[in-house]
This record gives sequence, structure tokens and C-alpha cells, in this order.
Amino acid sequence: MNTRTDTGPTRTGPTRTGPRASLPDPAGGARAGAQGPTRGGFGSEVIIAAIPGAFRRLDPRHLLRQPVLFVVWVGSVLATVLTVLHPSVFSVGLVIWLWATVLFANLAEAIAEGRGKAQAASLRAARTDAVARRLTDGIEESVPASALSRGDLVVVEAGEVIPGDGDVVEGVASVDESAITGESAPVIRESGGDRSAVTGGTRVLSDRIVVKITQQPGESFLDKMIALVEGADRRRTPNEVALTIVLSALTIIFLLAVVTLQAFAVYSGGQQQVIVLVALLVCLIPTTIGALLSAIGIAGMDRLVRRNVLAMSGRAVEAAGDVGVLLLDKTGTITHGNRQAREITPVRGVEVADLAAAARLSSLADETPEGRSIVDLVAADHGALGDAPPGCAFVAFTAQTRMSGVDLPGGGCIRKGAASACVAWVRATGGTVGDDITEAVDRVAAVGGTPLVVAEQPADGPARCLGVIFLADVVKDGISERFDALRAMGIRTVMITGDNRRTAAHIAAEAGVDDFLAEARPEDKVALITAEQAKGHLVAMAGDGTNDAPALARADVGVAMNTGTTAAKEAGNMVDLDSDPTKLIETVEIGKQLLMTRGALTTFSIANDVAKYFAIIPAMFAAVFPQLAVLNIMGLSSPSSAILSAVIFNALIIVALIPLALKGVRSRARSAADLLRRNLLIYGVGGLIAPFIGIKLIDLVVSLLV
Repeated sequence: MNTRTDTGPTRTGPTRTGPRASLPDPAGGARAGAQGPTRGGFGSEVIIAAIPGAFRRLDPRHLLRQPVLFVVWVGSVLATVLTVLHPSVFSVGLVIWLWATVLFANLAEAIAEGRGKAQAASLRAARTDAVARRLTDGIEESVPASALSRGDLVVVEAGEVIPGDGDVVEGVASVDESAITGESAPVIRESGGDRSAVTGGTRVLSDRIVVKITQQPGESFLDKMIALVEGADRRRTPNEVALTIVLSALTIIFLLAVVTLQAFAVYSGGQQQVIVLVALLVCLIPTTIGALLSAIGIAGMDRLVRRNVLAMSGRAVEAAGDVGVLLLDKTGTITHGNRQAREITPVRGVEVADLAAAARLSSLADETPEGRSIVDLVAADHGALGDAPPGCAFVAFTAQTRMSGVDLPGGGCIRKGAASACVAWVRATGGTVGDDITEAVDRVAAVGGTPLVVAEQPADGPARCLGVIFLADVVKDGISERFDALRAMGIRTVMITGDNRRTAAHIAAEAGVDDFLAEARPEDKVALITAEQAKGHLVAMAGDGTNDAPALARADVGVAMNTGTTAAKEAGNMVDLDSDPTKLIETVEIGKQLLMTRGALTTFSIANDVAKYFAIIPAMFAAVFPQLAVLNIMGLSSPSSAILSAVIFNALIIVALIPLALKGVRSRARSAADLLRRNLLIYGVGGLIAPFIGIKLIDLVVSLLV
């Protein structure tokens, strides 16, 4: 995501034109876009396949990682033993539904992991143990792809599979990446620049390239995706760990309350059966969120992978949900990025033909859309001007100089690039800059264009400015609405560009971003991130170049483009396989949705306990304390049916909430305070009301059977 104010490479990513599948959006709706191979759904086949996994998870060693469910498991074992010793219809019913509670909780996690395994199966189908043609001292040898090491050079020709992740160091080829991204349109990969990265498992369609392997066997992005979606690499995130601690504390509190309750019951002459106390404990502890917590985390990672974003850790996904500042490149993200030369304006004393010749000569070796458009514009307006003189040395663009150009064989040179950089270069050679250059630059910037200054230095004198090239760029449709939605969520957007301040201000106003950083260098990005973090904000940014690596490493959420350099991908904590910088906005929305889902279901689970309290406590003590009958506001038939109905509802509500845990709570463009109020209203009040209705309906059925 290196910004360009000259004709250096503009990072727009490969053009995507192939058909795309319609997949669920973060809110569970249909979304046209993104994704790779068919990756598990929520159909009956997934549920059936998950059932054996639910039973395997009854192993207490697995449940020890989930304290709430482990307590339910212990209670179920105890209730089973007591029922075997003293069987009754009531106790048998309780035992069945206590075990059902554990199984339903295991089923939620098994379904979430089953969806991941379905994705992994389609990804694994793309991974083949290809034979690599390794180059050693210029000699080719055939070796298994698994024998390659980092730094090896391999030759890949048309029809062959790229044996591992790497960078193209020689040649250019068309590559089919559909096995990874799901896109049918081939993309171009070439040595140098920002389109040199290739992914193992993709296939070369034309020409020949030499690839330098950058990952050890088993460490490729495809391997990481498979491990991620299978759950092998999933570690609980800090927020998940913190919530687990809170749920464990609540479980201990309710356990102590139930244990001491029996002592008071004995004292008052209303001693309770142990199996009834077990039922009370299971209903009062936060069973619902304890059962769904793991599934919520797995499903959140699944939604990210479905958008072809590989997260290196769950911490990064959660951080995306808490992001307060979003740094976005202008070119290719906010604007379409294919800037085109529209006109050239010479300064006083310079013939337009001389400016055209200089602009063309400095662009002949520039293969970017901007460079080619300058050559085309000159050819259209001034005809063919011939080839470059023999002995010319072309100078590439760098983020530090922000210029490119050509050194002429006679000793002179031509430079074109950012206005400030070219003006500083002219003055450094002893030349002067007239007001006409400043006026021309301002005119272009005032209408949102990118001004490039062309300057020339003769072999025996100071440099001078020849004129200005007008590069036109267009803000993407609908981008301002997306920024409005982010602003409503409390997220501040900052546009980063190498353009001058006037151009940046015009584009920023048109796009609707909150702030902008103009004439940005790599160190400026790092400084901006550091300053925002010092204010207590979490910062996200996207990048693809080597000079983006420091900023990606510094950001709390750094999304590297898959087409970018290895340094950028290693520095970020996410990799976008589609190389779409706007995906950063979706990543933030997915992270926020993960946090919203976890918070909403936690609220619902805790609110549930209140209704279950009104169902069980009056039933337990109504015989001893008839005055407690006033608390039986649901009018439940009998103490046994009330207790059994509460346990049944406690189990069934887990099943009812599994789809919501997997799809996620619908994302809303609102502030944190508004979302909190909405969650309390819908999931808090709903969590209070739903059990009253559900337990009463179940009681009507149970009372006929018990």
C-alpha cells in the first residue's frame, strides 16, 4: 500500500472478473463476493457428521477446558449414580436432560469445527505433493515439494503447480489462483514490484517463472489455512479467557450457594434431594454461554477465512473488533487507483513539445498504469517521438525519493514525481522554481487530481522545472457510505497518501474520511500509528510493500496483501488472499461482530437465570413454606414438573442458539453505547421473557407425562 505521487507502481491488486459464489455476509445474509472453494455450510450433513464428535467430547479431559460444562458433566454423573440407586420417572427424566445439556453444548462446538473441516477438505484438495524443479548452481533437479527449503529456487512453467509459497525472481506468468481465492480469472505474477508473491498449490497457466521459496514445508499459507479452519491452531483469545474466568467465578458462587442452601433447607425441615440440587445448580450457572463460547470463537475465525483472510491469531480478530482508528491508503482503496494522465502543462519558457518528450522519455520504462498512460497521452497528442537514446539509465521510483526518471548518456538527467520532491531536487541543484509551477500544481490538486512535476538538469548547469502532468483519479462509488457506517461505530478513518496536501484534502472531503496524512513516507505511517496508540486507540492498517512492513508490525491489526512482498506478509498479523485493501473494512466489521455475538449471548444467558430461579425455588420449598407459592408466577403444575421443565428448557435453548452463535449477531452501524442499549433490550429483556414462556409451554407437556 505504498502511496504514489509519481509513476511508480500503484497497488491496485489483480483484476477480478471471474464468477463469484454468493456466501453469507457477517450478519448472516447473502453476500456476493469473495471466496474460495466451497467451504462448509450449516446443513443437515454437517449436523449429522458432528454428532459422533459431540459424544467424543464427553471425555472429561476435553471438558476440563470448559469449567461450566465440566460442572454440568460432574452433576450429570452424580445424578446418574443416584438414579441407578433410587430410580423414578422424575429422576430418569432429569438425568436424560442433564446429559442432553452436555451433548448439545458439545454439538455446538462440533458443528463449528465440522464446518471448518469441510473447508479444510476443499483446501486440502488443492494441496498436492508436487514435484519441484529445483535450481542448484544453474542445474535443474527434480525433488518432492516437501523437500524444498527456504531460499531454494524452483522453475515453474505453463501447466505446472507452484510447489510452495515464494517470490517470483525471474520472468512473468499468468497464474490460476482459484484453488485458494475461488477466483476463476487468472492473475499476472512477475519479478520485482508488488505482484511477485505466489502461493503454493496455484497453477501457472502461461510462460515460465523462477520462484524463490520463502516458507519451509508445512508452513505455507495453505497449510496455515487448513490448520486454522480445522481448529488445530485455535488458541483462546484474551477476551475469551477473561470471560471464561468470569463464568468460572459465577459457577463457583452458585455452587457455594446451592451447597449452603441444603444446610438451610435441613434446618427449616425442607431437606432436598441431591438430584434436585444438581438440577438447580445446572440451571443457575451460565450454562448457555458456557456451551456456546467455544463455537462463537471458531465461527468468528470461520467467517474471516470465508472472506479469504488468514488471521495469524484470534487475538488479531478480537483487536479488529476493538479498532478505534482505521488507516487506509488512497490509491486502490478509496480511489480506483488506475490514475490516468489527462493533460500536460508546460511552464513559461518551455515548449509543450519539449515537456512531452521529457515526460515520455522518463516514462518509457514505467510499466504502471500511470506510466503507460503518459506514453499514450504523448503519442496521441504529439505522435511517435522515437526510442530512448542508447546508453540511457532509467531510475526507479523509491518511497524515499518519491521520484523516478532517466539519466541521459551525455550527463544530463530527467526526473518526474511528487511536486514537493521534484521542487526540492531542483533547488538542491541550484535551480530556481517559479510561481507558475506552484500555480499549476495547485490547479491540479484543487480538483482532486495528482500533479506530477517533470524537471530536467543539463550536464553543465542547475535543474529546472519543465511542467506538470495531471493524473486523474476517481473516488469509488459507495465508499463515503461505508465511512459513514464506520463513523457511526465510533471508528475514525484516516486516509494515507503521498499526494500533496491540497490533492489529499480534496479526495478526503469527497470520500468522507475523518482525517488524512499527505506526502506520507514509511516513517510517517509508523509515527502516526504510534501517536494514535499513545492516545489509547487500537489501530488497523493494510499494506503490501516492504516499506509498509514497519507500520504493519506496529499496528494492532496489520492486514498484508497476498500479492505483496514477503516482508509485508511476515510483518502483518493477517493476510488477505484476495489482495483487496478495502477488505480491511470488512475485517473490522467481522471482529466487531464477534465481540457483539459473545456479549449478546452472555447477556441472554445470565438473564435466563432469573426466570429459572422463579421456576425452581418455589417448587423446591412450596411444601415447607406455602407462602412461596406467590412466586410461582408461571403457574407451573407441580414441583417435579417445574424442575424438569426448567432443565429441559436449559438444554433446548442451547440448540436454539447454535445458529445464532455460528452466524453471528447482525452487525449494526452504531456507537458502542447504542449497541449496549440494543443488546440489553433485545438479549437482556428477551433473556428474561423467553424462559417464562418456554418453561410454561414445556410444563404443559411434562405435566401430562410425569
